[in-house]
Amino acid sequence: MHSQVTDLIETLIHDEHSPESINKAISELTPDDVALALESIPLAQRKQAWANIKQANRLDILVEMRGESRQLLLKGLDDTEIETLFTDVDAEDLLEITDSLPDRLVDIALKQMDNKQREYYQQGIVYDDDVVGRWIDHELLIASQSIRVSEALRLLKKNTPAYTDMVYLVNRTGRWVGCVKFDQLFKAQGHEPISGLIDEECSFIHADTELTKAAEQLERSSLSALPVVDDNHILLGRFHAGLAMETWRLENEAQQMSTAGLNEESDLFAPVKRSAATRGIWLGINLLTAFLASAFIGLFEATLQQVVALAVLMPVVASMGGIAGSQTLTLIVRGLALGQITRSNLKSLLSKELKVGGLNGILWAIVIGVVTLWWFESPMLGAVIGLAIIVNILMAALSGVLIPVLLDKLRIDPALSGSVILTTVTDIAGFVAFLGLGTLLLL
Repeated sequence: MHSQVTDLIETLIHDEHSPESINKAISELTPDDVALALESIPLAQRKQAWANIKQANRLDILVEMRGESRQLLLKGLDDTEIETLFTDVDAEDLLEITDSLPDRLVDIALKQMDNKQREYYQQGIVYDDDVVGRWIDHELLIASQSIRVSEALRLLKKNTPAYTDMVYLVNRTGRWVGCVKFDQLFKAQGHEPISGLIDEECSFIHADTELTKAAEQLERSSLSALPVVDDNHILLGRFHAGLAMETWRLENEAQQMSTAGLNEESDLFAPVKRSAATRGIWLGINLLTAFLASAFIGLFEATLQQVVALAVLMPVVASMGGIAGSQTLTLIVRGLALGQITRSNLKSLLSKELKVGGLNGILWAIVIGVVTLWWFESPMLGAVIGLAIIVNILMAALSGVLIPVLLDKLRIDPALSGSVILTTVTDIAGFVAFLGLGTLLLL
């Protein structure tokens, strides 16, 4: 598939005036692959390519694009083009892109919808974008709990949406009462009431459940979809395996981008000023932390002037602490994401990480101390850097556990901010330990 996307990128760049070749290439790919290809070319060529794409394909492609890419593309369209674009928009698609649309465009899209789709949209927009209620699928098999098996089987013949392996039963008020798996239906007699086949183990997802937790619940259920209900137990829709896979994909992408201080909605060819401003904020934060570390080094200026070897060896101390801390930080961030870390096990986890840090600290302190002794022919300098390594790796282990936990308590993404804070802490701890011991033992 990657080669097909690459081929489409080449087509979009070199054949921008050939609608036939562009649409032929698009017809062989999914909308998300086409969106990826469009996001991979400069803005001017992207707009030319968009103008050559068939109207029937545009909305599906637009929905799959990143938020910033979508905004940049819509910015060049007038109201008539936007009305045409949103002619067949449904509630799920509009909910997907509404955060990247100004209110004026949302109103235009809503006017194109029928009453049922507008109702679905109003139902979903009240939920935050990280909970199931916002993203439920409305294509599901629903039946009254009072029908017979023969009627349910006729329902199956009419339409069976993807990720469907059961019928959801509701009462006269629309409240969910249970589900019946297909295999039970096929085994039953046509005259039997369907209510007698309800699967007692079939669970449901509350609309306020976080997406990642809903994906975990679906995975544990061994089903392809689960019903979603509101506070009154009214059946709103379902959460299926396709939505769960997309949840995990977006979660992983968000974590990868956040480690560099970037947003997963960022466009590859966003305007230079916008990209520079976004990245500049994190460069500024990093600069402040670097100056902070430098300020601590400045406290030992006299020591550095007398023992030049300390300046040569300082990067070794900082590097060892940084690597050790990032290992612990990564482990803790993953544990927080999976809900593995609680107040009850935090003390045991901290103790374990300190023991790991102490063992590694002693091992590598001996190695680095021996190398320093051989290099500078100074036993005391070897002892100084060895002790500093132990102190810094222990501090890295402590910080690697406590920093992400504290950030999580403050509702700050530890994957985004944890590494910056950790690097600052380990740098300062390493420099103070190394230069402080050097001042005491070498002068």
